[in-house]
Amino acid sequence: YQRKGYGKLLIAFAYELSRREGRIGTPERPLSDLGQVSFRSYWTRVLLESLRNVKGDVSIREISEQTMIMGRDIVDTLQGLGLIKYWKGTHLIHADPKIVAEHYAKYANTKVVEVDPASLHWQPLLTATTKKRQ
Repeated sequence: YQRKGYGKLLIAFAYELSRREGRIGTPERPLSDLGQVSFRSYWTRVLLESLRNVKGDVSIREISEQTMIMGRDIVDTLQGLGLIKYWKGTHLIHADPKIVAEHYAKYANTKVVEVDPASLHWQPLLTATTKKRQ
């Protein structure tokens, strides 16, 4: 069942559940080599889609809240793409639209099985502790 997109579908599904729970998601560590490749591919596509729609500056926190991807995963992925720099103790996103478009073009024609959020009928489990917090 490899190379059919099922792994990325499950990753997308997990992040959609994270979005429903209002929690930033990340995979359990350590990742296998194949897991690293799968997650990095998913993160790359999602982050490039997000950066294509950005006008002006954006922070890692803002991207994390939009995509539900943990900050360190965003930093690692953007470093691999050359879209982030470390300056004076902080990471700065350097998302030149032309460079983002070049990277995105590599993913634009790939077939992706996506999760339709409107078709997902699920509510987070509310425990007694969770209910007290609300």
